Amino acid sequence: MADLKSTFLNVYSVLKSELLHDPAFEWSDDSRQWVDRMLDYNVPGGKLNRGLSVIDSYRLLKEGEELNDDEIFLASALGWCIEWLQAYFLVLDDIMDNSHTRRGQPCWFRVPKVGMIAANDGVLLRNHIPRILKKHFRGKPYYVDLVDLFNEVEFQTASGQMIDLITTLEGEKDLSKYTLSLHRRIVQYKTAYYSFYLPVACALLMVGENLDNHVDVKNILVEMGTYFQVQDDYLDCFGDPQTIGKIGTDIEDYKCSWLAVKAVELSNEEQKKLLYENYGKPDPANVAKVKALYDELNLQGVFAEYESTSYEKLVSSIEAHPSKAVQAVLKSFLAKIYKRQK
Repeated sequence: MADLKSTFLNVYSVLKSELLHDPAFEWSDDSRQWVDRMLDYNVPGGKLNRGLSVIDSYRLLKEGEELNDDEIFLASALGWCIEWLQAYFLVLDDIMDNSHTRRGQPCWFRVPKVGMIAANDGVLLRNHIPRILKKHFRGKPYYVDLVDLFNEVEFQTASGQMIDLITTLEGEKDLSKYTLSLHRRIVQYKTAYYSFYLPVACALLMVGENLDNHVDVKNILVEMGTYFQVQDDYLDCFGDPQTIGKIGTDIEDYKCSWLAVKAVELSNEEQKKLLYENYGKPDPANVAKVKALYDELNLQGVFAEYESTSYEKLVSSIEAHPSKAVQAVLKSFLAKIYKRQK
């Protein structure tokens, strides 16, 4: 795995160098240095799960066939396109949320001399994806499908972000609209398509599959993405900050979190009143009251039950899939996230 990661990181260096010498633009030293620093700060810093899973999935779909260097490079390039997409979303997300840190360092727009230039950097990150696709995939029979796929998933993610933003509008705080179906819609569009479906869809296109024949795979991966986000919501409140690498603020931020949705659903009138009065307030005393209510409602137990039910459902839908190779891809995704602590 370490070997795969270093190969993957080498591909980043190649792609970055190509972008910094893109003939469509006349570069100056200043502009090249800016983009170089911006890319290193925002693109390779995360866990790289999404990008690496393109290579994993491709390998599993090839059913034990040894991959040549060219195949590894192309699968890695698509993995990096997903990491670029993620970087673009996060740079702009952090501005919208007025966040302070990301991946243990200041958000890009918080870096001295960056500020709102970060908005244009986000646009640049987005535009690097078609540059990479054109350079390396233009001659492939699946090129158009690939461009279409990235465009569609980007649209779905931006639309999910929109529902999330308009749901948490200041001055319109109304917890009663926080329902499981709203939570599910936000998660499905904002996270599941680009984090779970996109890496597998890239691998399927590379092996010559038509995505229209794999709607079932998309549905299973979107379910998995939903389960992943519910875990995330749970860990935001009950996870160990040392382990997850961040201090959760969903309660303070008035997030449409799975825990809040369940609390609304399970509370009696008195508990609801307490929740409405304390949710979305920055004061630690208010947050503590919400957490105490979560304990009173035994949300840890409710989550444990959700986790096992979801896992069983996912396993049975995976095992119903006719292709053993596709089953292997889906099972490897599930194994990575089941009962995770971070």
